[in-house]
Amino acid sequence: MFDPIKAIIDFTAHASVSADPEAKPGIEGAVKFVGNLLEKELGCTVEVAPTAGHPVVIAKREGRPEWPHVVIYGHYDVQPADPLEEWHTPPFEGVVKDGELFGRGTADDKGPVMVHIAAMARLLERRPDLPLRVTFLIEGEEEIGSVNLASVMEARKAELSGEFLLMSDTTGIGRDDESITTGLRGISALEVRLRGPRQDLHSGFHGGPVMNPVRALAKLCASLHDEDGRVNIPGFYDEVVPPQDWEREEMARLDRDPEDYRKLLGVPELCPPPDFGVFESRCFGPTLEFNGIGGGYQGSGSKTIIPARAFAKISCRLVPNQDSARILDLVEQTLRERCPKGVTMEVERHHGGDPYVVLPPHLSGEPADTAKGRAFRAADLAIREQFGSAPHYLREGGSVPILSDIKRILGMDALMLSVALQDCNMHSPNEKLDLTVFERCSRVSEKILEAVADGA
Repeated sequence: MFDPIKAIIDFTAHASVSADPEAKPGIEGAVKFVGNLLEKELGCTVEVAPTAGHPVVIAKREGRPEWPHVVIYGHYDVQPADPLEEWHTPPFEGVVKDGELFGRGTADDKGPVMVHIAAMARLLERRPDLPLRVTFLIEGEEEIGSVNLASVMEARKAELSGEFLLMSDTTGIGRDDESITTGLRGISALEVRLRGPRQDLHSGFHGGPVMNPVRALAKLCASLHDEDGRVNIPGFYDEVVPPQDWEREEMARLDRDPEDYRKLLGVPELCPPPDFGVFESRCFGPTLEFNGIGGGYQGSGSKTIIPARAFAKISCRLVPNQDSARILDLVEQTLRERCPKGVTMEVERHHGGDPYVVLPPHLSGEPADTAKGRAFRAADLAIREQFGSAPHYLREGGSVPILSDIKRILGMDALMLSVALQDCNMHSPNEKLDLTVFERCSRVSEKILEAVADGA
């Protein structure tokens, strides 16, 4: 009998940190584990497709050509576990406590991937001859921008194209209140490095005539927002499309208390930019954030120097119709124009991806009798059954950069079933997965896949 919780724990044991060059054993272990699981539990034909970076696992449940074809997307790579001292349990040892499973990757994205594997396992146990073709497309570079998956899709369009994409790399509202994600923000990421003297200098001997790179960086970073918190880069908002009325109404229907949200985050005050409420600003507005900053002495006590270097890591979250490459151009141009005298600048561009929005058929006017239409209708009904209320149709603030490429290359829209919750500590210490939500979502996925197979 397939035990999905044990499978997530075993999957989590592989430290598949895509950003870490030293994590090759974890990457290889995760690839082998998920490939073997799909072959053993679902009878899939499994291929490990090499790329210029980390490989892609392609697992197929074949069938007759006239059967509908669903592609299930996920990723086996995870974020770094740092800072390790803030974890209450070892990050790569899954631990179940009070109905939650703790460990790096449990919520992003190893647990959500297992939702659909468990759904297929349960469905095939009941109906081994299910008239449905399924392809699992599980990559290893989502956390670093899916830099090589597009080339795999370009080379294999025919076999990877299906009626729609099913995935769960998104976050939901709460344990008893499920959502179907209708949009994700895009992303543009880069790093700026400033250099002053050829080496750290004595701050007494040389303080005065020398521009301190940390001071220059602080001035530069402070210039990128205005007093109201809006991004202060010319042209940044030019292509922004405001949310539709129904989206704002759906957001308002949540009736969430900003004070509860503030307490959850542990911040003294919430500071949304103009034009958006607290929760609207998390998905409808673009942002520029500093993800890391450094320079100079970092040890205990003091060291009176003028540091030679300083850096900042920056990412922008983008909304329709912003273009990730254009935003990188605008940010880099602004940084160079505002670079203080006395330092030199280097800008390194990291990953990017465009925003993605999908309208459910009942809101877009599309035919309801397509595989995509049946899937959304089945999801709506199953969520009402499992969660006790209708789903919310909401955009989300996070990014899955490959989705715009999947739409462009394979022509598929995505049905995004949310599994992780707002308090799951995604990308943070003590990442966790609510096991009640996991089970409910697995049942929903099962209903979706069966409805598509049956044309119901």
